Amino acid sequence: MPVERGSERQATQAWSVGRLARALTDTLSARFGVVTVVGEVSSFMRAASGHCYFALRDASAQLRCVMFRQRAYLLDFDPRDGQQVEIRAVVGLYEPRGDLQLTVESMRQAGQGALLEQFLRLKERLQAEGLFDPERKKPLPAHPRAIGIVTSRQAAALQDVLATLKRRSPQVRVVIYPASVQGVGAAPELVQALELAEQRAEVDVLLLVRGGGAMEDLWPFNDEALARALHACSLPVVSGVGHETDFTIADFAADVRATTPTAAAELCAPALADLRLQALQLARRLQQAVLHWQGREQQRLDRLHLRLPKPGRMLQGAALHLRGLQARLQDRLRRLLQEQMNAWAQRERQLKVLPAQHWAERRARLEALGSRHDQALRQNWALARGKLAGQEQRIALLNPAATLERGYCLAWNEDGSLLRDARQIRSGQSLLLATAQSAVAMDLGTVTPAKHPLSSP
Repeated sequence: MPVERGSERQATQAWSVGRLARALTDTLSARFGVVTVVGEVSSFMRAASGHCYFALRDASAQLRCVMFRQRAYLLDFDPRDGQQVEIRAVVGLYEPRGDLQLTVESMRQAGQGALLEQFLRLKERLQAEGLFDPERKKPLPAHPRAIGIVTSRQAAALQDVLATLKRRSPQVRVVIYPASVQGVGAAPELVQALELAEQRAEVDVLLLVRGGGAMEDLWPFNDEALARALHACSLPVVSGVGHETDFTIADFAADVRATTPTAAAELCAPALADLRLQALQLARRLQQAVLHWQGREQQRLDRLHLRLPKPGRMLQGAALHLRGLQARLQDRLRRLLQEQMNAWAQRERQLKVLPAQHWAERRARLEALGSRHDQALRQNWALARGKLAGQEQRIALLNPAATLERGYCLAWNEDGSLLRDARQIRSGQSLLLATAQSAVAMDLGTVTPAKHPLSSP
């Protein structure tokens, strides 16, 4: 608070330190607002609380800076000493020490603005050409037999991918197509590696991977030639470049984008445990389908068995059919005979009224017709008797008694069922044995399997 000088009682007021510090803070904030500053990071430290403390300097001066946890969490790179950055900050005073301090709202790497504009222009142009259209993306194979990796042999991402593939799908073969992933010549090497993989055609899917880094470090993956090579590649390609917050042109041109190299490996390699579980589930479904089919077919067989006629009914039906045929044949023969007799009588009446000169001719024709009629009648009668004999023979063949007359016999079990298989006979079993003229009941003693007398030697 301002203090009056008691002796002089002048109107001039004295400032307290705290009030002056706050007044300076307000003045700086009103005067400068949010400023953009470019400089080199020095003495960078991330506290346990998540706040970041560092100094921003150039050749002539340095300013203390603080970036609170909420803002630091949004950074897409890890600041380090000696790195050129561009910050947007509020100018203020750190009152406890009276130091001038910049409270940082955002930070990006110096020069990133020009690269970002170049990135956006290329992305917009390639997108207008249709290189990023979803309908042109190729699907990933569900169960790849071989996976290709396009990356540097010294890249840490390669070891992460190999470890993930070994853990999830050790049965999958891995082929590495080495290429630089950073520097001026990296983009042409990546294009050559893609073309080599497509030419050799030894893998089912390709992984284009690299670990995280600054935008300059990832710039080879923003190359136009690489984007066109990815679009033209006949193999499906998964891009796993940088971290989750990193985006490159290769991510849009590839068929699938993964947030990290490890995630790219997980997308292409199904877990072996999951495959075993799927196989087990498919086996169970197949078993259930087979059991269902067996049950359905057994029911159909039972229905067909019920529809089969009994042998006795078959014989009875055949006998009735034969009697019907006999009756129809006799009736037909009677009608034919009556028709012929009527025809003869009519011809005889006609002959009686014919002139004498035609009598001999008409009689000769009548005799010829009578002879042809007798021959046709005999042939029809022979055919009818042949059909009748065939039907009688079929009935005789179907008659079980006729079978027994030829020396066979039938055996019935104790429950009245017909014995169809001698292997069903057991010691001590009772059987009923029947021939054509007689039947006996017998109790069996010892039953021993024997070779069938009719089997081939």
